Amino acid sequence: MPTESRDMSFYFFDLDDNTLFLETPIFIRNTGNGDTQKVSTTDFASIRTQLGQQGPWKDFETFEGTYSHFRDIPAGQLGPGQKQYLVQDIEEAIAGPESKWQAPSWRLFVYACEQQRPLSIVTARGHSRETIKAGVRVLFDHGLIKKEPNYLTIYAVGNPDIQAELLDSLTDEGGKARVSALTDPTSALKRIAIRNTVDKALEVYGKEPPHRFGMSDDDPKNVDLIIKAMCDCKKKYLDKRFFVIDTHLGEMVKLEVFPVDHPVTGRAEKHEAVG
Repeated sequence: MPTESRDMSFYFFDLDDNTLFLETPIFIRNTGNGDTQKVSTTDFASIRTQLGQQGPWKDFETFEGTYSHFRDIPAGQLGPGQKQYLVQDIEEAIAGPESKWQAPSWRLFVYACEQQRPLSIVTARGHSRETIKAGVRVLFDHGLIKKEPNYLTIYAVGNPDIQAELLDSLTDEGGKARVSALTDPTSALKRIAIRNTVDKALEVYGKEPPHRFGMSDDDPKNVDLIIKAMCDCKKKYLDKRFFVIDTHLGEMVKLEVFPVDHPVTGRAEKHEAVG
């Protein structure tokens, strides 16, 4: 792709409950009897910090099979005509009413595709990039998006190969060790993915134009990490604009990230009096 000289808007999307509502199950396990229970991604976003804590989810935990349907089925284990879970789930979802599968950022996703804005997918899923594209291609094949995305990056941070790629991009060995030691590195890896995507955007489309970057997410924990990642990027690229869109529970709250010494965030006594 040739380097552009004009300013651009770059769109970052999470998939689940933000762009699409899918019925991909998450499994949690009862620590007492070992029984597993399916929960939706929406419910899991609300209860995951409560697992193992005093309350209704005290006796539940995540385990090695928690996200099994959010990973690829190894090619050698795919049966005749069998498709990856993500492709199946998207096909099943779009067969139903639009109100059931179109999440809060769906129309923004459609717009970004139609206008061929540089688009990035940053998700906790563990699929390969090829599987993510195959899932999105289902939307194109059914006429739900007029053009396939103009992909800038795809980071499914639950994928071991992508995890290794993100860790390798860190120059700080101590930072690599800290992320690797985390019991749930998803947030840290997403933060790295966002930073790397901004760097790639400026490499491809030029560092001079006053580009704009925005990402939406439904999970309050992820919204917090996106804000932190955008703050990292704002410190590095002061002339660029960074936005975070919170779609939790169907809301659409858009925030712009400013440096800490910007007039809207600086101490009041530093500002000139009005009048």
